[in-house]
Amino acid sequence: MHRRTLLAATPALLAAPALRAQPAWPNRQPIRLVAGFPAGGLADAIGRLFAQPLGEALGTSVVVENRTGASGTLGADAVAKGAPDGFTLAVSHAIPFGFAPGVLPSMPYDPVADFVHLGMLAEAPTVMVVRAQSPFANLPSLIEATRRGVVRYGSSGVGSAEHIMGAVIAAEARTQNLDHVPYRGTAPALQDLLAGQIEALNAPITTLVGQLRDGTLRALATSTEGRLAAFPDVPTLAELGFGAATMTQWIGLSAPRGLPPAIADRLTAALPPILAMPAIQARLAEFASPPRVPTPMGPDFARFVAAFRDNWVARARALNIVAA
Repeated sequence: MHRRTLLAATPALLAAPALRAQPAWPNRQPIRLVAGFPAGGLADAIGRLFAQPLGEALGTSVVVENRTGASGTLGADAVAKGAPDGFTLAVSHAIPFGFAPGVLPSMPYDPVADFVHLGMLAEAPTVMVVRAQSPFANLPSLIEATRRGVVRYGSSGVGSAEHIMGAVIAAEARTQNLDHVPYRGTAPALQDLLAGQIEALNAPITTLVGQLRDGTLRALATSTEGRLAAFPDVPTLAELGFGAATMTQWIGLSAPRGLPPAIADRLTAALPPILAMPAIQARLAEFASPPRVPTPMGPDFARFVAAFRDNWVARARALNIVAA
């Protein structure tokens, strides 16, 4: 009797694991890659550059979704509050994950605790540019103009690297007339610069390479420690006496807190081979935005994000840079 009962139960017992088993991630389900800035900006450009090869590495499609506003924090918050299932990822960016926390009065998420940081994809210097027709041939001439009246510079938003760079320049130049004009991304700010609505623009060089090379824009200074190989005639801010404004803007891949370790490991493992692709390296070089070497991945990238956030929060508060 007991033997007949056991035999009858055996098929159900054998079938139970199969019934409970879930399809292997990502099982061809599309992955959303959320960029917190508009099309044409740094986050969007890097996200789209990596979307196809990442999808091919994972055996699925990766779709970039632009969720703009509030210096990129709306997009980051959407990911932070998303399901940690590997299907919603962030194009993490130095602004909403590092600069904005020191400037905005409150943050809807913790840039460190609420995410699993997977790896760095790119690192871009910030550059101050003017139109080719501008009377400002160099940064000293622009600073001198602020002694006589207001000079407006645009950025991708309050709390952005470009905002903080301008605030540092103004503080060190002891001028009250270098006015910040925030935009919802670099692309609309560039439109206003070219239309003459603002006099200067601070932006990641990634988004301006074409206009700098064709002569539409003139670069006054770059935020790197040394001069850029792609633009050797452009002085650094440090050379011009504004070393405190030396900075870069990094782009990475991040996921909501609670992402299963197996998925996190697979995503992180996919990144170095993509970065090693000649076509990707050539494109990042064209953008003048390759990642630092060695490139932080996995836990190293998480530590990098935390240290970056802590450093710039302290510096922004020391300069009393706050959102209006």
